[in-house]
Amino acid sequence: MASVEQGKQAIMLNKKYKTGLLNFLSAQGILVFFLICMFAFSLFSEQFLSQSNIMTVVRQASIIGIIAVGVTVVIIGGNLDLSVGSMLSFSTVLVVDLHDKIGPAGAIILMFVFTLLIGAVNGFLIGFMRLNSLIVTLAMLSAIQGLVLIYSGGKNVDIANQSDTWFAFFGRGYVLGIAVPVILFAVLAVIVQVVMSYTSYGRRIFAVGGNPAAAVYSGIRKNWCVFSTYLISAFCVACAALVLGSRVMGSQNNVGQGYELLVLAGIILGGTSLLGGAGSIWKTIIGVLILGFIQNGLLLLGYPYYTQWLVTWVIIILAVWLDLANKRKRLFTTHS
Repeated sequence: MASVEQGKQAIMLNKKYKTGLLNFLSAQGILVFFLICMFAFSLFSEQFLSQSNIMTVVRQASIIGIIAVGVTVVIIGGNLDLSVGSMLSFSTVLVVDLHDKIGPAGAIILMFVFTLLIGAVNGFLIGFMRLNSLIVTLAMLSAIQGLVLIYSGGKNVDIANQSDTWFAFFGRGYVLGIAVPVILFAVLAVIVQVVMSYTSYGRRIFAVGGNPAAAVYSGIRKNWCVFSTYLISAFCVACAALVLGSRVMGSQNNVGQGYELLVLAGIILGGTSLLGGAGSIWKTIIGVLILGFIQNGLLLLGYPYYTQWLVTWVIIILAVWLDLANKRKRLFTTHS
């Protein structure tokens, strides 16, 4: 009898251990993975943890991070936005091309207006027409890229007198020794995190993404909530285009190609559920930084650039698996 009782206690302890491990991985797994990655790369490269390298990585990751902040809000609301890559191409080409024609101030204003207009189209089709967000934004990705080619005539654009304009401040400037892109990234992230965590608007977005039917019955105007998330996403893309255009002082027609994958990878790695209703801006930031440091570490170790895409794929699969494991309360499923 004693051995049977001890066996039951051992089984209970084992279950508690597994449950505690899953809960810990769900809550703090992203931080643990981040620290492991940092430690592992630092063992093989002395430059990896240098101040200059860290600031370079954060600065390079800021563009993806700025976009990811907006897309995180969309995903928490229960939808997707795959058009951000082409939207970035459009916005960057537009602001650079208009710079020499109407001046930097006018170019920035018009770029934000047209980018928000694209976001409004996405929001209207998905929020009010109730079309599938995956299909709409995937189609918009193609449409915007075609619009970019039509607008530019298939040619790259550049700013003529790059040394005589204050436009470069957004991509190349520093404030108190900190790069402006990093400051912009941090400010946007803090503002959106506060809005999503401590305002009624943020709670409505979580409610719409978590249980749309219950949200509607509670009096929440779901269509306007969804519409607003795509405006936020478009605004963040416009900010990223401002940074990218002013850093390069020119733009290729496909400069944003592939950004949607990197943005989604950072968001998923940060623990935001693709099913909606759960997510965190600050964890998205950590997810984006993990991708940035992994890419940087692979380059410092001498691996070719294309290996970054393979590693990104592995990270996405691992993050999705852990997310599903957390929902199932088990690491592996035992039935089909």
